[in-house]
Amino acid sequence: MAHLIVIGAGPAGLSAAASAAEQGLPVTVLDEFTEPGGRMPGQYHEEGSKGWWVGKHVSDELVTRCVELGVDIRCGVSVHGMEYTQTWEISTSCGLFTADYVLLATGAAEIPVPLDGWTLPGVMSIGAAQVMTNVHYVKPGERGIIVGMNVLSMAIARELSVAGVKVAAITLPCANPLAGTAADPTASAKLLLQLSGLAPAAWMRAGGKLAAAMRMEGLIARCYPHRGFRLWDIPIRLRTAVLSVNGQDRVESVTLVHVKPDGSPIPGSERVEPADFVALSGGLYPLAELAAVAGCKFVYSPELGGHVPRHGERMETSLKGLYVAGNITGIESGLVAMAQGRLAAASMIHAAGLSGADGEQRIQEAIREVHFTRKNALIQFHPGITEARTQLYQQWGQTTGSGA
Repeated sequence: MAHLIVIGAGPAGLSAAASAAEQGLPVTVLDEFTEPGGRMPGQYHEEGSKGWWVGKHVSDELVTRCVELGVDIRCGVSVHGMEYTQTWEISTSCGLFTADYVLLATGAAEIPVPLDGWTLPGVMSIGAAQVMTNVHYVKPGERGIIVGMNVLSMAIARELSVAGVKVAAITLPCANPLAGTAADPTASAKLLLQLSGLAPAAWMRAGGKLAAAMRMEGLIARCYPHRGFRLWDIPIRLRTAVLSVNGQDRVESVTLVHVKPDGSPIPGSERVEPADFVALSGGLYPLAELAAVAGCKFVYSPELGGHVPRHGERMETSLKGLYVAGNITGIESGLVAMAQGRLAAASMIHAAGLSGADGEQRIQEAIREVHFTRKNALIQFHPGITEARTQLYQQWGQTTGSGA
């Protein structure tokens, strides 16, 4: 009997494990964290008419389903090597595992945002603030500043606000060689317009979509007031950047500066604002090191968040028996990752000869589910995701026939 090893116990990995086990494929899930669920337990946001997405509940349901189906979930296990001979050999911190099929569902990692004073206690990634608040029920502080405007910072700012954490402002990082477009008000305005679906008022959602369609981000950056606008009672300061984080043994304040539309600071506009925590939000990138170790070929796509292993629409890579799903394939929502996990499971079940006469039909249904989920997902991390994936899969179809 074929055996599947899933590396990563997040939404994609657990969904794939449950779907594969339902069809009779023995499954082992490996994850380096101490508990399954990945980033899901910390997620808490609205999904339009579907109501609130409570990641902890979804994670618990998936874990329970996996256990009921006999999936062997092993946490606290680090994978450091992968090699294919006649089967896949997975080298881990607790020994060697072998499998006919491997699914890489390793997720994503946060992009650091270096700032003057960022090593002070009380400075953390936006994801750390999310986990502290939503998983451990510990406030990251009483009054904080979020640095960086992207889907991650906007979504988690809402979560912190709902949990009673005071967010004094969301600002830009100060321009430096590592900040890139994150310090550019025009680029950030474009991102904000693309996130208009998260706005609490209908007129804001409609206005944001109209402004995005008319490509008004440049005008918005030039006319945006320095005091900012409030969203969920949080000031969104598109024309303000953090020069430094201040304090002796911990965060005590930040130095802010007004910036021009091109992101350059306005001399004489510096001021100090009190804060006891700072959350840095540089976005996410695919966590794909294991794919590189395995020997996968990569493609670069800014719309997907960076370098991703080259793969087809059925989630297969060019390496025999190796599949991918979730944020390792491109940064998207947990709902899309779950749909991709189910698609990868359908593909592996079919490859293993366990799907019966309707195996191809199940794969096509799973592909349509991924498309539908992506199209209707409220949270979109990057513009052009659908187009980027279409191009990726077209390239896959053109090269797989040549054995690439």
